[in-house]
Amino acid sequence: MKRLFPLLVSLIVFLPFFSAQVLAQKPSISIDAKAYMLSDYQSGQILASQNAQERVEPASLTKLMTAYIVFSAIKQNSIQLDQVVPVSNRAWRMIGSRMFIEPNKAVTVNELIRGMIVQSGNDACIALAEIIAGSEEIFVQMMNQEALRLGMKNTHFINTTGLPDPNHYTSVHDLTLLAAAIIRDFPEFYPLYSLKEYTYNDITQPNRNRLLWLDPHVDGMKTGWTKSAGYCLITSAKRDKRRLISVIMGAKSANARSMESQRLLNYGFQFYDTVHLYKKGEVLTSIELWKGSQDVLKAGFDSDVYFSIPKGQVDNLKATMEYKQPLIAPVTVGQEVGTVKFTLNGQLVESYPLVALEDVSLGNFFGRAWDSFMLLFN
Repeated sequence: MKRLFPLLVSLIVFLPFFSAQVLAQKPSISIDAKAYMLSDYQSGQILASQNAQERVEPASLTKLMTAYIVFSAIKQNSIQLDQVVPVSNRAWRMIGSRMFIEPNKAVTVNELIRGMIVQSGNDACIALAEIIAGSEEIFVQMMNQEALRLGMKNTHFINTTGLPDPNHYTSVHDLTLLAAAIIRDFPEFYPLYSLKEYTYNDITQPNRNRLLWLDPHVDGMKTGWTKSAGYCLITSAKRDKRRLISVIMGAKSANARSMESQRLLNYGFQFYDTVHLYKKGEVLTSIELWKGSQDVLKAGFDSDVYFSIPKGQVDNLKATMEYKQPLIAPVTVGQEVGTVKFTLNGQLVESYPLVALEDVSLGNFFGRAWDSFMLLFN
C-alpha cells in the first residue's frame, strides 16, 4: 500500500563532489572595459560580469552571427563549401576590413568563410549573405530571427558586418550565448577561429586575436573595433577539460583588450572549479507514482549537469529535490516531474528540472480504483 505524501516533497540530497583546495576568500576582479562577461561553457554559469545586459555596439563581433547563419546553411545543404560565389559590385566596394575579393575572380564559400573569420572581411560577409539570401537585407532578417531563437533578448542587427548604426546593438550576455552556440552547434567549423593567418588574392592577413599567439589554451574567437565601440574581443580557452568564454567590450586599445581578456580567463581558471555532477539519464531518485503500471518512477536529468563553484567551496554545495505529489500516470520520458535546487552556503545559485527517465502507462482497472480511493485521504 502506498504511503501518503504531502503536496510538496523536499529532500536534501548530498551529492558526490570532488575535493578542492580550500581558499580563505575568493578574490574579486576588476576589468578595464565598458562591459564584460566570463562564463563556463559546460555549466553555462557566469563567473564574472559587468553591465551584462547593457546594450553595446558589437562592431565585427557581429560576424559571429553572420557565420552562424552560414554554417547553418551549409549544414542544411543550401550551399556547398566548394560552391563558386559571384562577387557583386556592392561586395567588391565594401568599406572597412576586407579580404579583397574581385568581381572577375572566382571565390568559393570555403574561401569566403576564412576571409570573414580570419581577415574579418566585410566584403566576404556581403558575398555570403547574397548567395544565401539574395540580399544583405533578407540575410539580416535571418540573423535577427536566429538571435531570438537563441535567447538574445538585447540584440538587434542592421547589417552583417558590424558597421556602426544606432539600431545595431547587442550585450555581452547575448554575445556569450552566441559564442557558446557556435562551439556547441558547429564543432566542425569552430577550429577556423584558431587560424592565425589567411592568404587570399596573394594578400596575407593575420588574425587580430593576439591571444592565439600568447596563450596556447586559447583557440578562438573574434575581435572587433570601431571608433564608437572601442576595442572588443570574444575569447574561448580550454584547459584540461574546462572551457571558458570571455567577452570584453569597449577596451581602450588592442593591447588592452588582449590583456584584460587574459586576466579574465586566468581568474576563471584559477579561482573556480567545474564539476560534473550527474550524467544524462542517470537515476537520481525514484518518485511514488499513482494509477500506473508500476508504483515508482525513475527520475533524473535530460542532459549532463555541470556546476561551476569557487575553489574550496564544493563541500558547501547541496541540492534540494522538490517534486509535486500526487504524480499520476501516464508519464512520458522527459516529462518534468520536479526541480533540483542547488544552494551554496544556504543561498540558491541554480535550479534544474527533474524529469522522468521512463515511460509509465496506466495500470489495470483494480490498481487505478484502489489508488483513486487512497488519494481521497491524501
